[in-house]
Amino acid sequence: MPSDKSRARQSADGRFAPSPTGPLHFGSLLAATASYLQARSQGGHWYLRIDDIDPPREAPGARDDIPRVLEAFGFQWDGPIRYQSQHLAQYHAAIRQLLDAGLAYPCACTRREIREQGRQGPDGPIYPGTCRHGLAPGREGRAIRALTRNARIRFQDALQGTIDTDLEANMGDFVIRRADGLVAYHLAAAVDDGSDDIGEVIRGIDLLPSTPRQIHLMQQLGLVAPRYGHIPLALSPGGQKLSKQTGALPLDPSQPGPQLFQALRHLRQAPPDHLARASLPEIWQWAFSHWQMKALAGQDRTGEAVAVASDYQPGH
Repeated sequence: MPSDKSRARQSADGRFAPSPTGPLHFGSLLAATASYLQARSQGGHWYLRIDDIDPPREAPGARDDIPRVLEAFGFQWDGPIRYQSQHLAQYHAAIRQLLDAGLAYPCACTRREIREQGRQGPDGPIYPGTCRHGLAPGREGRAIRALTRNARIRFQDALQGTIDTDLEANMGDFVIRRADGLVAYHLAAAVDDGSDDIGEVIRGIDLLPSTPRQIHLMQQLGLVAPRYGHIPLALSPGGQKLSKQTGALPLDPSQPGPQLFQALRHLRQAPPDHLARASLPEIWQWAFSHWQMKALAGQDRTGEAVAVASDYQPGH
């Protein structure tokens, strides 16, 4: 008989988990819309989580603006908003669990040392394992790393097919608590997405390289990973991924309908032209009844931005 956890992972419950490092933009809308429609079209719950565990990068007001903008676009989430900053004790307990089990270790290496000694990987230098067997005399641990020895992660992505990663060779031991004492993204996301509340994670393909790390942590912590689907990204006219770092324009909450219509087009749902002038409830009604996530299947799985350029401009 399957366990309660295995049954939970058959659910359609999803989530949207933005970081408050700036305003929501068109790329954010794509991820929110895809995860929302995927969960709701299957009768699942949809949760909102604010990944606010990196105070130095948090933009003033963004934490409060995110729910306000989502509400203006017609999103309705279940239950209270989960703020990661309110669950730090849970994340630190998970780190302690990994340390006590010998599945994580303190690391004294600086970024410069890693850059000089490590091989180059898809996300930068791969940690060479310098502190795996203990700290060198006279050195103190700065960060904490998850051990990836012999770890191979294989999972079936709903859109990208089979993903098979030699975690140790391709990514190396990765940080779960930063040198500044802050909890790392991968650890917090693994604890939250490995909870019984989340059955499926739909997010941008730029996060595909993060998924093997997070699944690895879930396995080490005795959690069960959700199902995953990584959608193509929107690009700027210059070919860059739309993001806060590349100056993506914020969503305009005064004109949600045209932007949602454009999001459906980019998600390859082929909304009829007249829907661009329809009311927001009409657009959502059409989207719920016509949602087909399989329309996004077969895109490039490298994690590069692969979607067509966004033609949304505020005021149009």
